[in-house]
Order: sequence, then structure tokens, then C-alpha cells
Amino acid sequence: MHPILIELREQLELTDNIFKDSINLLYKYNKGIVAEHSKDVAIEAERLANLFGENCKSARIAGILHDISAVIPNDKKIEVAESLHINILSEEREFPLIIHQKISREIANILFGITDEEILSAICCHTTLKKNPTQLEMILFIADKLKWDQKGIPPYLNNVQNALKKSLEDGVFAFTKYLYENQSDLKVVHPWLVEAHNFFSELIGTEAHNTAFD
Repeated sequence: MHPILIELREQLELTDNIFKDSINLLYKYNKGIVAEHSKDVAIEAERLANLFGENCKSARIAGILHDISAVIPNDKKIEVAESLHINILSEEREFPLIIHQKISREIANILFGITDEEILSAICCHTTLKKNPTQLEMILFIADKLKWDQKGIPPYLNNVQNALKKSLEDGVFAFTKYLYENQSDLKVVHPWLVEAHNFFSELIGTEAHNTAFD
């Protein structure tokens, strides 16, 4: 196991409360902003799960752990990912921060004992999503975007919230369409995001014509 993960295991004080444990770990590594964001995402994911008939507990666990890899410095993320035998895409090497979703999955499994593949898979693609996603994957993806950790109001918020009134899929497409229209602002265009957007472009219908990433 990578020395950083060994250190994390030593610092992690596990109780029967995974939510408290994960937040305590983030604060221990001075990641208070991420901790508060994770709390918000967990609450939002649980709300969306209740709204769309998904398992609320699974959504809450996925939400609280989705950014747990923030405890690993960005300049160490590729090194840790390699030690975990994670498949690293060229876009992730170019912009290592984006691989945090894959590392968070491994930390949730290895250190927090999460074995539910639906939860782990949702954590693993919460930033980019992927084609043909499960309902839980869509819920975590959208919860993360509705409760972003930046200042101010997300520029896409109204569009996504209005689309969610139609369906979860419409809400997802509203966000990926926003990214498509503003792709020049992205550090990298992750292949999973492209596949997800193109999937929903075809799924949603006529409104989506001519909106595939280049």
C-alpha cells in the first residue's frame, strides 16, 4: 500500500458513523471546504434519491465520500493512482485533479470498507459521469453540481433545476449541455464526459441534435 494510504489509515478513527468519520478525516487534513461541500452533497443526494425513488442511504454515503481523496495532494494523485493500479487516461495525467473521483472510490473501499458496487461506481464517475449511467450515478453527479464548492451561484443552476422537474435525465443533460457550450473553459475534456453527453444527446431527443462534443 502507498505510504500516503498507510498514513491515512493510521489517522482514520473508524466508528459506526461513516459520515462523522469522513468529515473528521477531511478536517484533520485541513480540507474544511471539501468537508462542508461533502455534507451538502450528501444531503442533496439524499433529497434527489427520495425524489427519484433511489436508495437514500446509498446516495448519502456516496455523497459524503465522493471527494474524500482531497486529503491526497494534487501533485501526488497520479503516483497514488498508479500504486492502486488505476487505469490513468492521458487527460487525467494532463490534469491530475480530475482523477480524484477514481481515487475516492478506492479510499471508500479500502479505508472505509464500502463494498456496494453501485456506491463505488457512483463515486468513481461523480465529476464526469459516463455513458448509460445508473440512477445513483446520475444523482451523485447532479448533487455535486448543484452544491458546488465555488463562490456565488452556479451559472447553470436554474437550467438544471428546471430540467430536473421533467426528469433526472433531463437534469443531467442540461448540465452536460452547459459544459458542451462552454468547453473552452474546461482544463481538459474527459472522454467519460463526452460519452455521457453524447449518450444523453441521443436519449433526450430532438432538442439535443448537433450538441455533441468535438
